[in-house]
Amino acid sequence: MDKKNSKIIVTALALMFVSIIFVTTKVHAAPETLPIPKINISVDNANTPQQYVGNLKLLVMLTILTLLPSFIMMMTSFVRIIVVFGFLRTALGTQQSPPNQVLIGLALFLTIFIMQPVYSQVNTNAIQPFMENRITQDQAIEQGAKPLRDFMLKQTRKKDFDLFINVAKLDYKATKDNAPLHVVVPAYMISELKTSFQIGFLIYIPFMIIDLVVGSVLMSMGMMMLPPVMISLPFKLLLFVMVDGWYLLVKSLIMSFT
Repeated sequence: MDKKNSKIIVTALALMFVSIIFVTTKVHAAPETLPIPKINISVDNANTPQQYVGNLKLLVMLTILTLLPSFIMMMTSFVRIIVVFGFLRTALGTQQSPPNQVLIGLALFLTIFIMQPVYSQVNTNAIQPFMENRITQDQAIEQGAKPLRDFMLKQTRKKDFDLFINVAKLDYKATKDNAPLHVVVPAYMISELKTSFQIGFLIYIPFMIIDLVVGSVLMSMGMMMLPPVMISLPFKLLLFVMVDGWYLLVKSLIMSFT
């Protein structure tokens, strides 16, 4: 029986070895037979005007994708939202909770929600007509800039707008209808920073009161070595949860743009 069992084991091992070699050979040989797609975005190989325009559109799209983070930060509601979230986390004293990825993700989705009407106007008035060759590129840029300009100027203070108009020294009298974006965007940015700092100040007040009360109680009890932040943090979290802080904060941010 031992010899039979040993023969069976040797045979099984041989079959496994052969099968492994066969499978490995197939796996290594498979990529040689698969066609690898070639990606070419050069305009030199265009044979027809349609191919030339298609390659140019692809190049423009890739360029826009590289600049998309800057557009999101400078020309949308992202600035105010993310700065307020930073003030909230600092006021709570939770250090890295919520983490940066969560706050940035929430700020991005809120930005998409707030900017949806503007994006719809840009798509209807600029992107779709340009893709259908009904307007030129310059016309598409002008039509697409109007909704963004109107949105930013609604949130921009007149003092900030006049500052960049005076410094720019334009050849024509710029108004809110024809002001160039290189003037509107920085004015919008500093207005958003001021607004977000004002909201952050209001967020700090209730949590600062809790820190003062906890610090005074600990000093009166003689607990000098006990960090007041360690004791006040649960009370601040309890207050924030009891008043449904995320709901109130997100609602206030959305209503501040409408």
